[in-house]
Amino acid sequence: MIMRKLFICCFLIFFLACTAGCSLKKEVVFSGKTMGTTYRVKVVTGCFNDTRSLEDGIRSHLKAINESMSLYIKDSEINRFNTSRSTGRFPISDDFILVFQTARKLYDETEGAWDGTVGPLVNLWGFGNRGIQNRIPLKKEIDEQLPRIGFHLIDLQDGRYLVKKKPDVFLDFGSIAKGYGVDRVAGLIHGKGMDNFLVEIGGEVFASGVRKDGGNWRIGINIPLKSASLNQVYKVVALHNKAMATSGDYRNFFEIDGKMYSHVIDPRSGYPVANQVVSVSIIADTCTVADGLATAVMVMGAERGLALVNRIGNVESLIVVKKADGTLVDHYSSGFPLPQKKGT
Repeated sequence: MIMRKLFICCFLIFFLACTAGCSLKKEVVFSGKTMGTTYRVKVVTGCFNDTRSLEDGIRSHLKAINESMSLYIKDSEINRFNTSRSTGRFPISDDFILVFQTARKLYDETEGAWDGTVGPLVNLWGFGNRGIQNRIPLKKEIDEQLPRIGFHLIDLQDGRYLVKKKPDVFLDFGSIAKGYGVDRVAGLIHGKGMDNFLVEIGGEVFASGVRKDGGNWRIGINIPLKSASLNQVYKVVALHNKAMATSGDYRNFFEIDGKMYSHVIDPRSGYPVANQVVSVSIIADTCTVADGLATAVMVMGAERGLALVNRIGNVESLIVVKKADGTLVDHYSSGFPLPQKKGT
């Protein structure tokens, strides 16, 4: 009996020692390049020591997504779909299926404000990867492209095949692929049994659990002005088990005769948006949704965008409007977390 109690006591001491060693104090950081931008992953590892396999897994996941959805890789899955003029069934990968399903839902919920077939118009205005310089297209040129714009022109059949209704339909997942990459990496880390981490790709993030000091992850929103540097913070938001993505018109644009033309194209009109919205930050359960909705709300404008966000469950937004005098005005959805002070 004494030996049994002694064994139990020793086991408890050993268990408490291991638990103490697996505190929130241990953190690893992985970083690199993907999808034409950078990624950064912070993981509070606790007792998990196989960080090499975790880093390899992250790189492998991001490489697979990039090779599937990048318009800059000649033989990527999406480029093979775009260059095919067949209206037959085109088999797609599991990643592509998941992104397409979310894309379809975004297209329907936003009434076409988000549209993954807008690429020809983006290229026409010189914002794509086709080597066309920024210019104002003729109305005739825009009108010629509009008939091939519309996500309804692509069907998903038997859960695994895409079918074009027009042979020249062009897919572009640029506004949600980064968000999907964030979600896939987050899923990988969760699968390793870790709950406290931050995944960021090109500014789109998913914050799980807490930081190594036990506090919530704090995410900065860039000042939505073309004169602001990337590290100038407008608002700081505390995130817990949520994703956040921000879209803006202050980084990618051109000016002609004093007028600014944004890279955000309204797929319904064919023209850059001009609704005074300069930044949209969306908080959602997944970064894929947050990424796509941020773009859609940029197109919809403050009033309609806010109404949409307040109608959708588990989604919040901060919409920043720039008035004629240069003043920035914030429009918050009903449940957007109160921004924190920069030093807290």
